[in-house]
Amino acid sequence: MPNIVLSRVDERLVHGQVGVQWVGFAGANLVIVANDEVANDQIQQSLMEMVLAEGIGIRFWSLQKVIETIGKAADRQKILLVAKSPADFVTLVEGGVPIQKLNIGNMHYAEGKRQIHKTVSVDDRDIDSLRALQSLGVSCQVQGVPTETATDVFTLL
Repeated sequence: MPNIVLSRVDERLVHGQVGVQWVGFAGANLVIVANDEVANDQIQQSLMEMVLAEGIGIRFWSLQKVIETIGKAADRQKILLVAKSPADFVTLVEGGVPIQKLNIGNMHYAEGKRQIHKTVSVDDRDIDSLRALQSLGVSCQVQGVPTETATDVFTLL
């Protein structure tokens, strides 16, 4: 079983907060970006690689590749798994990726969404995905940075 130390929803994927604060807090030595678009975008990959400290590995995989490959991870790999949306994590969990707890960081406000936390805005699809994750046994907590107290997302909906 893969050693996933943190699973995080963050629309920005890997940036300073994830690359420095969360990697260090979780003790991760490998970041897996689960995103179909970024898996094929060398420019975005290069920008994300620059954020990480030396010695921290990073992989850019499609959702399907994560499902097919993460089970082969070595125990010594402490994985921070990041994707853009709760729907991505529904796909991963339904595909067999063993996630018990989901950290929800940044889901930006857009038309049709309502803000439920200073860094989290949701629409009906997001809510449906969060409820699906809950029914799959995944705890979903909003926490922007490691020093902030985690809040169960369902108390905010």
